[in-house]
Amino acid sequence: MKRVLITEDQADIRKLIHMTLEFEDYEIREAPDGAEGLRVAREFKPDLMLLDIMMPGEIDGLQACRQIKSDPNLKHIRVVLLTARGQVADRQAGKDAGADSYLVKPFSPLELIETLEGLLSPA
Repeated sequence: MKRVLITEDQADIRKLIHMTLEFEDYEIREAPDGAEGLRVAREFKPDLMLLDIMMPGEIDGLQACRQIKSDPNLKHIRVVLLTARGQVADRQAGKDAGADSYLVKPFSPLELIETLEGLLSPA
């Protein structure tokens, strides 16, 4: 079973994502901010992390992504950034941070599942 960590500050969006994924074969954990997301990632060791970019607190999604991708124990985690910002510069910032994919809100449940399946399927 693949492990997925949802890191999103808005509880209703976390719940929607969780409900979308619970019918798939995933073990799911949640975190409300970047710092907690990093803590849970170190403990849970997910295969994939859904990471909101704009979150309150000391660590935003881009910073969390950089830390994950630079940590030898976490760099295997596939990171999908979630954001309402879809400009070319925003996407480039995500790519520069090491993100594996980028979903612009609002996204459809099907788009979310297809993104995860694409990243988690054996090559």
